Amino acid sequence: MNKLNAILPSHWSHANPIDILGDATWETYAKALEIAAENKYSDGILIILTPQSMTNPTKTAEAIAKVAKKISKPILASWMGGKAVTEGRAILDAAGIPTYDYPDSAAENFTYMYQLSVNLTQLYETPRWCADLHPSTVVVDTIIATAQSQDRVILTELESKRLLSCYSIATPAIIHCRTAEEAASAASSIGFPIVVKLHSETITHKSDVGGVKLNLHSPEQVRDAFFEIQQGVEKDDFLGVTVQPMLDTTDAFELIVGSSLDAQFGPVMLFGLGGTLVEVFQDSSIALPPLNSNLAHLMMKNTKIYTALKGIRGRKSADIAAIEKLIVNFSHLVMDKWMFIKEIEINPLLATHDSVIALDARVILHDSNMMEVDDEISRQTQIIRPAIRPYPAQYEQHWLSKKGRVLLIRAIMPEDEPLVVDFHKRISEESVYTRWMSNMQYDERASHSRLIRVCHVDYDRDIALVALDEESCAGKNCKLVAAGRLTKMHGKNVAEFSVLVEDDWQGEGLGAKLLLELIKHGEADGLDGIEGIVLPTNRAMIHVAEKMGFESVYDKELNVVKQYFSYKEAAPTSKAKEDYDIQLRRFTCPINI
Repeated sequence: MNKLNAILPSHWSHANPIDILGDATWETYAKALEIAAENKYSDGILIILTPQSMTNPTKTAEAIAKVAKKISKPILASWMGGKAVTEGRAILDAAGIPTYDYPDSAAENFTYMYQLSVNLTQLYETPRWCADLHPSTVVVDTIIATAQSQDRVILTELESKRLLSCYSIATPAIIHCRTAEEAASAASSIGFPIVVKLHSETITHKSDVGGVKLNLHSPEQVRDAFFEIQQGVEKDDFLGVTVQPMLDTTDAFELIVGSSLDAQFGPVMLFGLGGTLVEVFQDSSIALPPLNSNLAHLMMKNTKIYTALKGIRGRKSADIAAIEKLIVNFSHLVMDKWMFIKEIEINPLLATHDSVIALDARVILHDSNMMEVDDEISRQTQIIRPAIRPYPAQYEQHWLSKKGRVLLIRAIMPEDEPLVVDFHKRISEESVYTRWMSNMQYDERASHSRLIRVCHVDYDRDIALVALDEESCAGKNCKLVAAGRLTKMHGKNVAEFSVLVEDDWQGEGLGAKLLLELIKHGEADGLDGIEGIVLPTNRAMIHVAEKMGFESVYDKELNVVKQYFSYKEAAPTSKAKEDYDIQLRRFTCPINI
């Protein structure tokens, strides 16, 4: 405030917005901008100019452009005055300062920028762990294969719910009955009240054909419901009924979770208000799978029903965490079986304060003719791929070290950030220097802004593998003990590798194992080669890489060893190899990996 008082007339606004008055010169604009940018409470600056008799729009623009080079905060400008300010606007545009005809347009863009920063911050928050998901893939594959063998693209409700159960999505008890007596007997065993639904391989929307009978309280009502459903459809469409318990929906929310194919983005997930009026209210949000807990929560927040889910007018809130977990598990199902599942939907998904259960589900498969293509790559070209490469679960494996310790090796996840922070606490300064060729401090290595890039991996560009100590993970203090990474380089079909092993785990073959897995990944991804740079003192890494086929060349100028693995078996020149051999004899201080 004192700085502004020193350069502005006594009757300036003394508040935000800073009104520097109509007779302000270009020097005043520039100085006011510098002072405003110093304020730690401002995140951006909007400069508004209206031509006055003493105003020089061009000179002012030049001064603003010069000062803006020293300011890191976003600057927007509204240069009003039509043709009279054209030259000034061109100067601002050339300086990278967006200009607008009117200040309200600039203010609107500020809100977009703010919302983008909020969304990015939320996106890169460390996700909460959902319970470990270990789907029964054999059961899922059997269900899909059975339908395909019968040339069916629609799964029955019974099959659909069994598929959901394999991904830890709760469903009510369900019994398939072919006769009215079987239905009455099943209802008695489950307990009344009962729901009876059409069982069909051709009809998915059962309510549209009168195929759902609710709140039945006796065997007689169940028998009557069986015959009513049977008479309401064609003979070929009727394969009996399913009998399920009638759940109390008094304080429950009816939701929908689904996925369908987009012509450009592949599988797209949907969440929102469900039930029979889903098309009427159209309260939903969409997202690209796979999702973690943060993305699932953001997906929920983008709907109107989310406010009600948190509790409204004395109504208990729904189990938000359970819904979040279900959405994550559902996204894994979508990504695991994207080559087979065309559409999948849970509607209604019944959510209460203590449970989340899928009352009804439908699954539509891709035409089985697509599945008859023997070549998987050719099959994938006929089906729209997911926009985001799925989590590479194929790398998950258990491995025994030279000392007999068991490790779990898998691709890194955003949820691993706390484990990575703890990992960096246990690394020695020597290992840090060997890996980064500098004394990178712990605070920098373990900062959230850096670990965003480490843990949030674009699997189209990078692969990062971590090794977890199985013994520690059996308790609550799971330890990450090693990490390996392969990053594609810009402009060429080559990736750079890096490996880091905790000191207490070095010398057990773990570094070699991770490097071997990275080589396999590069081959599967169609790379031409892999390269890395290590210090001459890191004899162990040099030796391990050479055993796996890397060629090593010593760079005298940089004092590093450059290693290259070619999938086409291209080797460095013999002279370069000779120089490397000479220098190798001078290396000291071996470091195990």
